[in-house]
Amino acid sequence: MSKVLVTGASGYIGGRLVPELLAAGHEVVCLARTPSKLDDQVWRGEVEVAKGDVTDQASLEAALDGVATAYFLVHSMGSKAAFAEEDRKAAGTFRDACAATGVDRIVYLGGLGRDDDPDLSRHLQSRHEVGKVLADGPVPVTELRAAIIIGSGSASFEMLRYLVEVLPVMTTPKWVDNRCQPIAIRDVLAWLVGVVDGDGTEAGHEIVEVGGPDVLTYREMMQAYAAAAGLSRRRILVVPVLSPSLSSRWVGLVTPLPTGLARPLVESLINEVVVNAPPPHVPFDQEPLHFREAVDLALERSAELQVATRWSDADLPGHSPADPLPTDPDWAGGSLLADTQAVRTTAPPAALYATVAGIGGDRGWYVTPFLWNVRGWADKLIGGVGMRRGRRHPDDLWVGDAVDFWRVEAVEPDALVRLRAEMKLPGEAWLQWSIEPDDDGQHATLHQQAIFYPRGLLGRLYWYLLVPFHGLIFGRMAAKIAQAAEARPADAAPRSDQATRITA
Repeated sequence: MSKVLVTGASGYIGGRLVPELLAAGHEVVCLARTPSKLDDQVWRGEVEVAKGDVTDQASLEAALDGVATAYFLVHSMGSKAAFAEEDRKAAGTFRDACAATGVDRIVYLGGLGRDDDPDLSRHLQSRHEVGKVLADGPVPVTELRAAIIIGSGSASFEMLRYLVEVLPVMTTPKWVDNRCQPIAIRDVLAWLVGVVDGDGTEAGHEIVEVGGPDVLTYREMMQAYAAAAGLSRRRILVVPVLSPSLSSRWVGLVTPLPTGLARPLVESLINEVVVNAPPPHVPFDQEPLHFREAVDLALERSAELQVATRWSDADLPGHSPADPLPTDPDWAGGSLLADTQAVRTTAPPAALYATVAGIGGDRGWYVTPFLWNVRGWADKLIGGVGMRRGRRHPDDLWVGDAVDFWRVEAVEPDALVRLRAEMKLPGEAWLQWSIEPDDDGQHATLHQQAIFYPRGLLGRLYWYLLVPFHGLIFGRMAAKIAQAAEARPADAAPRSDQATRITA
């Protein structure tokens, strides 16, 4: 088998592709801007992780040394207006680095849609353009094009899920009756692995349109999801005045997806996305899943907490766990503001850490849930992520995980948890807990810090206006966490193991 490079290994597709490639016998290199985000993956010890970025050719060439096939699985969906230019730059750099290092083939996952469609959405235009940029070089490219991907934790599935579960009656634009050909995440992964050795591919650049066996309208998918979830049939009213922009804002309010991510998904629904040229050869033996089967599997995985990757695993544009901390030189001269609490507990360090690591999601934030929810809705209204992203697992925590409107930036078992804020703010913010064990190691002190680095006068006003609430929230939070840790059973279940291959 060959050596392959996977970009986007911390994302939804890449994180699921890596164990599939390993199971097929391939040697895998993962390119990551923040290698620590992969440290908790069960396959981490089986892969090589190279620190680098798809816009940095030098780091790419170092990572591509000896690689036969390179997967391009990164994109800027949900970022600022210049996302198309950012993706062009990344694709061009990746193409040139592959050519310079003698890569045999590039594999790229794009989106369905006719190239000659004059109304093709900006997102799909960009996806197609990336494929052309990658192919504008000497390295052959296999471009797989797919529509909606159905799997536990995918952005498309979560948007469908929340719309149907939250709204028994909904008004929708006319695109609700456009045709779409959804595909199960299991089948997408089978295609990505199947083409790695060029089995069934042409010598040069080729576009392969892939989809599941069902062609459905979005209306039909919503009704099918309702049936699978045991919900009553949904009433859908079509109105002609809802633009993609207004629709995406509405989706942003009623689902966990931020408006910036919902918009390209909604915009893509204005186009018919079906397979027009079925592939002449399928490089795997498994039967493709029907839409209802894919939904059933996704719901089963979600109920069992076996969601290997989620749409929220990807960093928000402009944020990364590798960003400088307040103590780094880049912050010199800044006006750092903080609320600091310390609570000595009778709980052992392990119980205190487990309590901290389980914060957020359905369990909440221990104090003033109303204020947390108000802050989440306020963030949603201005285009932020809000509080509805929840968390991947109720107890386990990994670097890079989303926890409501925070991102896990650092985890040290029994010692430290640090979250970086991803809500809309006039500055940068962190929430950190460190655990200091007593000399006997049987008890510990919890140190909690709410840290804010203001941006200009507005940032300072924001902080000082909230000072009256700090005692109400942060002071009581540390005490409540300590109480919960002290009440935690001594034999509480330890951190669970993820399954190596979860493809639903």
